[in-house]
Amino acid sequence: MQLLIFILIFPFLWIVSILPYHTFYGISNFIFFIVYRIIGYRKKIVLNNLKLTFPDKTENELKEICIKFYRHMCDMFMEMVKTMNLSKEGVKKKYNVVNIDLLKKIEKDKSIMLVCSHYANWEWTVSINNYIASKGYAVYQKIGNKYFDRWIKKTRSRWNTIPIIQKDIIKTVINNEKNNIRGVYGMVSDQSPHIGKAVYWNNFMGHNVPIHNGAEVLARKLDLAVVFIKVSKIKRGYYNAEFIPITLSGKQTEKNEITEQFLHLIENQIKEKPEYYLWTHRRWKHAGKKPRHNKT
Repeated sequence: MQLLIFILIFPFLWIVSILPYHTFYGISNFIFFIVYRIIGYRKKIVLNNLKLTFPDKTENELKEICIKFYRHMCDMFMEMVKTMNLSKEGVKKKYNVVNIDLLKKIEKDKSIMLVCSHYANWEWTVSINNYIASKGYAVYQKIGNKYFDRWIKKTRSRWNTIPIIQKDIIKTVINNEKNNIRGVYGMVSDQSPHIGKAVYWNNFMGHNVPIHNGAEVLARKLDLAVVFIKVSKIKRGYYNAEFIPITLSGKQTEKNEITEQFLHLIENQIKEKPEYYLWTHRRWKHAGKKPRHNKT
């Protein structure tokens, strides 16, 4: 069944990926109409998340953000598909890295944990490997359909980035450091961890919730640099990526310092233009629950 689903869907995705942009985004408009107007995909979750995080906004303001978010989410899905046939030159035009020299300077001395949130376009972050000398890795969650999982890995590898599943990141970083191999490890670290594995809680957008702190644990243990990548949407299909150092030496930081700075940067990003954050996730589902004792 998994293979049949893949065989039926993949040709459509491939054709979509080679369409000219005016047609490409026209399809995105149609998908928005289906997803938002007809199906109402996770609309209650999105509106509840917005109400939780922006209690001072009116119903009309929240609805406007909601509509803009769904339009952007559909564009994001389409842009992920576009990656299949997007050239190195093409992605550089669409995804502008404004201060790549900063990352190049840091990687000469340290391996880097490159952290970001589900904001704007995080998929094209893998194109950063076009600029750096270190090995580039992208941490991702394995998906159930093995054929689509293979496709996702192949798509994210187009610019020589190495996709690795979440459970392999620790051994990969440790092995590289033992062998003096410089690495840049991209992690999207703002999702809610499994409640049974949550060891660190903090305030995020006004609510105490469990937080992933794996990037900090590795950085402090192996003395890695940690850099936040802030992606801004300039206009439809065009993004700027800016590197913001959190620390150049993980061992020199205090407990929870890296994670707290990361959260602060994400919150600022979301508050600037909330419509570009991924509101369909149940990010605040554990808010109000009793946390375990925080530890790193």
